[in-house]
Amino acid sequence: MTHVVVLDYGSGNVRSAQRALETTGATVEVSVDLDVAMAADGLVVPGVGAFAACVEGIRKVRGDYIIERRLAGGLPVLGICVGMQAMFEFSTEHADGAAHKGLNQWPGTVEQLSAPVLPHMGWNTVKAPSESQMFKGVGDERFYFVHSFAAKTWDLHVDEVFQAPKVTWAAHGDDFVAAVENGPLWATQFHPEKSGQAGLQLLANWVATIN
Repeated sequence: MTHVVVLDYGSGNVRSAQRALETTGATVEVSVDLDVAMAADGLVVPGVGAFAACVEGIRKVRGDYIIERRLAGGLPVLGICVGMQAMFEFSTEHADGAAHKGLNQWPGTVEQLSAPVLPHMGWNTVKAPSESQMFKGVGDERFYFVHSFAAKTWDLHVDEVFQAPKVTWAAHGDDFVAAVENGPLWATQFHPEKSGQAGLQLLANWVATIN
């Protein structure tokens, strides 16, 4: 049976993520243990709150090392909401002068959306690539977002040796990156665990790729 670990670094939505993932048939464990996280078939990095606090929490439990080592070995990682934002180089959220540093898995800066109403809270559609595995069967559905900051550009360019990442977009004032499929590293700006049946199917799609 597929074993998934939700990284317990102090983010507030670990239990809702656990319950949603359990609907896929996987065994799901909330843990901060390095060996347990490294041995899991899949690792989920949730995120609620401010960018800097989440990144600090991840680093305190050596989550940055766990993520780096898993990805180096081709082992799946799924980031959710701020857990996705943390994968970028920088964020300007609550930054006084220099931007906060992220985990630097992807180039780019997470910035505030330019929209009449913030936060972007509620259901929204996405524009997924036709070959997306993540959105198989749910590309036309709506997903639940709660955020004011996002990556508004995608700056990772690959040569012909590597498969190009699949990037899904959404819009709230600005266009922004709603999800990424980049080898073993997948991530969503929205909350699949709060997105009803479409979100549960998306999680099932992810688990199906790591069996």
